[in-house]
Amino acid sequence: RKSRLTIVKQLHGRDSQSMTQAVLELASQLQDKLKTLTVDHGKEFANYQTIEQLTGTQVYFAHAYSPHERGSNENRNRVLRRFIPKGQAIEELSD
Repeated sequence: RKSRLTIVKQLHGRDSQSMTQAVLELASQLQDKLKTLTVDHGKEFANYQTIEQLTGTQVYFAHAYSPHERGSNENRNRVLRRFIPKGQAIEELSD
């Protein structure tokens, strides 16, 4: 949150394995700059223990129905929606 760095990555699927792989790749790129992760209660974060163990990064969960606890994320989602409107298939986009 402090740096406001935004990295958007296309996942191979909507499951916890795809998300875990993406986060581990991100952690290897950022190395010691990744301090914590604050996520929602989606099924894609079911393997959060693996992320914590392999990266040493603490994973926090925001309360349900509390988007204000993930303010930077909600702001970035709004910015992305300017380029990818709701209803447009993300799979059609290139990296």
